[in-house]
Amino acid sequence: MGTFRYLENLCPIYNQVILIAGAPLEDRTTMQNHTPPLHTRLVLRRTWPNRIFALIYACTIVALLYHQTTLLFHTTNTKVSLLMLLADIVLAFMWFTHQGFRMNPIHRKTFPENLPKDETIYPAMDVFICTADPYKEPPMVAVNTALSIMAYDYPTDKLSVYLSDDGGSDLTLFAFMEASQFAKHWLPYCKKNGIMDRCPEAHFSSNYTCFPETPKIKSMYENMKVKVEDAVVSGNVYPHEMWAHVFNHWDATFTRANHPTVLQVLLDGTIDDDVLGNAMPNLIYVSREKRKSTPHRFKAGALNVLLRVSETMTNAPIVLTMDCDMYSNDPKTPLEALCFFMDPSSDDIAFVQYPQLFHGVNKDDLYGAKFKFIFEINMAGVDGLLGASHAGTGCFFRRRAFYGEPSSHTYEQSKTRSQSIKSNEALDRANEVARSDFEAQTEWGSKLGYRYGSLVEDFYTGYRLQCEGWKSVFCSPKRPAFLGDAPMNLHDLLNQTQRWSIGVLDMMFSSHSPINYGFKTLPFLQTLCYLHYAFWPIWFIPLVIYSILPQLALIHSFPIFPKVSDPWFLLYVFAFIGAYCQDFFEFIQSGGTPLGWFNNQRAWMIRSVSSYIFGIIEYTLTKLNIYSSTFNLTNKVVDEEANTRYEKGMMEFGVESPFFYPISIVALVNLLSFIYGIMEIVKYGGLEDLFVQLFLAGFGVLNSWPIYEAMAIRNDKGKMPLKITLRSIVCASMLYLASPLVF
Repeated sequence: MGTFRYLENLCPIYNQVILIAGAPLEDRTTMQNHTPPLHTRLVLRRTWPNRIFALIYACTIVALLYHQTTLLFHTTNTKVSLLMLLADIVLAFMWFTHQGFRMNPIHRKTFPENLPKDETIYPAMDVFICTADPYKEPPMVAVNTALSIMAYDYPTDKLSVYLSDDGGSDLTLFAFMEASQFAKHWLPYCKKNGIMDRCPEAHFSSNYTCFPETPKIKSMYENMKVKVEDAVVSGNVYPHEMWAHVFNHWDATFTRANHPTVLQVLLDGTIDDDVLGNAMPNLIYVSREKRKSTPHRFKAGALNVLLRVSETMTNAPIVLTMDCDMYSNDPKTPLEALCFFMDPSSDDIAFVQYPQLFHGVNKDDLYGAKFKFIFEINMAGVDGLLGASHAGTGCFFRRRAFYGEPSSHTYEQSKTRSQSIKSNEALDRANEVARSDFEAQTEWGSKLGYRYGSLVEDFYTGYRLQCEGWKSVFCSPKRPAFLGDAPMNLHDLLNQTQRWSIGVLDMMFSSHSPINYGFKTLPFLQTLCYLHYAFWPIWFIPLVIYSILPQLALIHSFPIFPKVSDPWFLLYVFAFIGAYCQDFFEFIQSGGTPLGWFNNQRAWMIRSVSSYIFGIIEYTLTKLNIYSSTFNLTNKVVDEEANTRYEKGMMEFGVESPFFYPISIVALVNLLSFIYGIMEIVKYGGLEDLFVQLFLAGFGVLNSWPIYEAMAIRNDKGKMPLKITLRSIVCASMLYLASPLVF
C-alpha cells in the first residue's frame, strides 16, 4: 500500500472529494456549497487495475532485463545479445514513461444549464482559423469551418472570427468574401430551425429535415461552392465590384513567401446584419507580411500575429484556435468551455482542450489515423494530473495565459477595445503588429504567445504554459465538439507523423527539455507523460530490431529466445500478451472495435519502421545544417478513387515514397523467414527452440498482408510502385546475404 500511496501523492489533485468510490457522477462535485456545479470529474474504473498491473509488469520487466544481461556472459554471439538487450531497454523505458497516463485517468462532465442566464456577462471570444495552401487545403473546407463557428449559440456581439491565410492566396480571400454574404442567410436559418450540424457541407450531406427555406439555402450554398471551386481550378477570382480594390495587393511582386500584410474586415458586427436584422459576428481575413529576410515561424508565427491583431481590434479574453479542416459539430460547445473558465476556482486554467475526432474514417480505422491513444485515451490520463496537453485545434484559451504566469497581471492592464474594427486607428495598429519584423528584439515566441522552437508548436506551447504554473482541462462530451479530416492514404499519414517526430525531437533537445526543465517545474508523473512523447521516435529501435533480427536468426536456425520448456519462456509470453491485452482493453473501453485495435497497432509498427526513422534522419541533417526542415501540410483534397479503395479496407500506396522502402523490406524479410522457418522445422524439427522467432515472423506476416497484396496482387492505382517492390527485394536479399556476418 505504501507504493500506491506514493503514487497518489504524485497526482496533485487526486485527493478531492469527487474520488469517493462508487458515488454517482452527479454527486462527485467540487462545489462545497449549494451552488449548482458547472463541472464534475470522475476517476475512471481502470485506475486501480492499471496501478496493480503496473507493479506486476514492472517486476516482469526487471526480471527479463536481468535475464538478457546474464545472457551476455553465456552467449557465443555477443552482438545479437547486445542488440536484443538494447531493444528491451528502450521498450522498458517507453513502457515506464507511458505509466504516467495510466495512474489517474479521469472523465469530466459539464453542466452548461447551470451557467448564469444573463448572457451579457459572458466573456467575448476570438476564434482563430488557420489555413496555408488553397490547393492542399481547399478554401471551401475553411469556409465550412468558419460558418460552423459563426453559427454558435453564443452572443454574436461577443464573437469574432479571424482567418489566418498563411498562403497569402487571393483564392482564399475570395472564398471568404462569398462566405460572408452567404452567412447572412445561413446563420438565421440554423438558429431559427435549431440545426445541430451548422457546417453546411455536413448538414446537406446528412439526412436533414427540410424546412420551407431549405431548398433556397441549399441552392445558395451550392452556387457559392461552385463559384469558389471554379476559381480554384482556373486560378482566377471574379469578386463583386465592392471588393475589387482589395485584390490590388496581388501584383507581379506578390509571392507566397514575400508579400505585404493583407488585412480585410469582411463583416463588422456593429454594422452588418443578417437577413432578419440580427447582428453578425465579426469576420476578419489576415495574411501576415512575409519577407525573405525574416523567419516565418510556420503556424506558431501565424498564430502570434493573430494574437496581436485580435488584441488591437477586439481583445476578447477567450481565444479558440482551430485548424481549417476541423469544423464545429455542436453549437453549444463555447458554453461547455465556459463551465471551466467561469468557475471561480479555475482561474489558473490556461486552456480547455477538446479531442481531435474525425469524420469519414472507416469503421475500423485502416491507418490508425484517429490516433485514439494520443487524442483520447492518453488525454484522459494526463488530465487527471496537471492537465491535458495542447493538441493544436479545438482548444479554448484564456488569452491572459499567453502573456505570463497565472499570478502575472501584465495582460489585465489592457481593456477590451471599444472602437469599430474598421476604424483607421484599429486597422493601422493591426497592420503594424502584423509586420514581419515586429517580433525582433521582443519576447514573442519565447515568453509571450505561442512558443517557437518546435514543429509541434501546439504541444510545445502547452508544455511551456504548464511549466509556468498554468493548468488545463480535457473535455470530451458525448457529442463530438469538433470533427475534422484524417489522412486517407498512407503517405500523408507517414508524412504527418514524420513532422511530429521532428517536432518532439526539437522539444527534447531544447533548453526547456522535459529531461531537465520539466523535472524542475512539473510533477513527476506529468513529466513522464511529456518524456514519453519527447522520446516518441526512438520506438524505431526496438521495432526495427524485433522486425529483422529474430527473423534472420530463424533462417540460420539460431535461437535467441528461451525454448518453450524453459521457465523464462513464460515471462516472455506474459510480457507480450500483458502489454497487448492492456492496450486492447483500453482501446475497446474508449469505443474502439477489435479490428480497429489491430489496425491501430499495425499502424504503430509501420510508423516506427518508417516515419520515425526519417524524422530522426531529417532532424539530424537539419542540426548539421545539411538540410532544412519545413512544415509539410497534410493534403485535404479528396481523391474519389482512393476514397473508394479506402472504404473497401485497401491501403493506398500509389506514389514512390521513401517511406515505403523500409516497410516493404521488413515485410519481405518476415515472409521469407516465416516460410523458410516452417520448412526447416518440418524437415529437421526444433520448434521448441525456435518457436518465439517463428511466432514473431508469423506475426509480422499477418501485419504485412496489405503490403504483400499491394506488391503482388492488386492492379489498381493504389498498388505498390514496381520500382519500390524491386528495390525492396534487392535490399531484403542483401540483408539475407549479409546475415552470416552476424550469426
